[in-house]
Amino acid sequence: MKPDFRAAMTWLHDWAGLVTGWLLFAIVLSGTLSVFRPEIGAWMRPEVLGRPADPIVATDAAIRWLSIHAARSPAWYLDVAGDRAPYTQAIWAEGGDYVQRALDPQNGSPAAIRDTLGGEFFYRFHFELQLPYPWGRLLAAAAAMALVLVLLTGIVAHRRFFADFFTFRPGKGQRSWLDVHNMLGVVALPFHLMIAFTGAATLANLLMPWGIAAIYHSDMSAAQQDLNPAAIDRPATGRSGPRAPVLPMLREAQRRFGEAGLERVTVFNPGDVAAVVTMVAGGGDGIGIDPHTLSFDGTTGRILAEHVEGRPAVGLFDFLYGLHVARFAPGVTRWLYFVSGLMLAGVVGSGLRLWTIKRHRRAPGFGTALVERLNVGVIAGTPTAFAALLLANRVLPAGLAGRSALEVRSVFVTWALVLAVGVLRAPDRAWGELLGLSALACLGVALAGGLPRDGVAQGVALVALALACGLAVAAWRSILRRRDP
Repeated sequence: MKPDFRAAMTWLHDWAGLVTGWLLFAIVLSGTLSVFRPEIGAWMRPEVLGRPADPIVATDAAIRWLSIHAARSPAWYLDVAGDRAPYTQAIWAEGGDYVQRALDPQNGSPAAIRDTLGGEFFYRFHFELQLPYPWGRLLAAAAAMALVLVLLTGIVAHRRFFADFFTFRPGKGQRSWLDVHNMLGVVALPFHLMIAFTGAATLANLLMPWGIAAIYHSDMSAAQQDLNPAAIDRPATGRSGPRAPVLPMLREAQRRFGEAGLERVTVFNPGDVAAVVTMVAGGGDGIGIDPHTLSFDGTTGRILAEHVEGRPAVGLFDFLYGLHVARFAPGVTRWLYFVSGLMLAGVVGSGLRLWTIKRHRRAPGFGTALVERLNVGVIAGTPTAFAALLLANRVLPAGLAGRSALEVRSVFVTWALVLAVGVLRAPDRAWGELLGLSALACLGVALAGGLPRDGVAQGVALVALALACGLAVAAWRSILRRRDP
């Protein structure tokens, strides 16, 4: 038992942060990168980078291509092209598996665009961890709840909030790490609390499924129907029917959605007499998502259902989710999300480092040494692993079959290697080596795109170069500390 409430909260803050810290670091860093998911996706598809795309024309072309080449798929899922992602992102079933490809905005074909997940990898990894459903999401939900706990207990543990905002004493060892930890936590504390709470709220049904289970029992289709009454679910009949032209449906949806614009199109049972085309509006300037849904009969083109969301409970959830993913955000706000996300990653990383420094003085041993070595691999090596995705995108031949899977594999192979280096090498050497490797990887990303002639390419190059400089400085300081203890 601790002597007082603050001591108990400090103990809980330290141990909750340690147990979930490595997972949180990877989740936070991937989530920070996914703020610019469309831009990263465009950079990783240089064939369409800088080309304009009309969302209506591109969607119509994509559906025409799918009607020929994916006619047997039970459904087509399309993210509509826009200014940030000048291509249609499509998912369909093929050979018992799902295919995810970017489709050309002019002819709807994926042939001229390299096969890559793009920024979608970071977005999906952020809450699925590349694990089968529901295990990855359960881990991400537990980590989000732990982050809320760590932040709240951290507020209790650190009493000098105003002073922490301005305090940094370099070259003081443990005191410097504590100053960095406190300063990064306090400067962006409202963002940290918001992103942790909204992340936990959006995945709360996985941790607390009893409410839905009590009302709907095992009938999840009924729950989905109540959540979105305009999403018509008609089973396929097995009888082919005529396809109504999609372009008039798109024009009508565009007229009804207005400034919100068109965000997603789903075609269920394509080619069947029970075909349904469902269209979802974008968020427009609002924070909430999916406020307006429209479903058409796929054979006649007539409207089957329309729903404009106005229920307070659903609206609150949509608001929290929209706040978390920042789809509403203009450019300046997205940059604030990005910088604040890097600060949160710094809070997690400095907290892990601070734990080992304190434990080395109080209770050195095998456990402390193992945590320190894992810290090196995770904190200094994860940037290298994530940069490997972008480097593989440029190194692998554009027409290579299955190249998206190879890109993803390069991340985890690289991750395994840097973790091995962190565990096997002496920490005082491994910090400088892995930080230097991450700096070189980010520099490679900055140079991989060649001479940047587009705003997206320039942004990726500048961010990668800035990260490379920061990591290089950290590596150099680590090497100097080892030479002059």
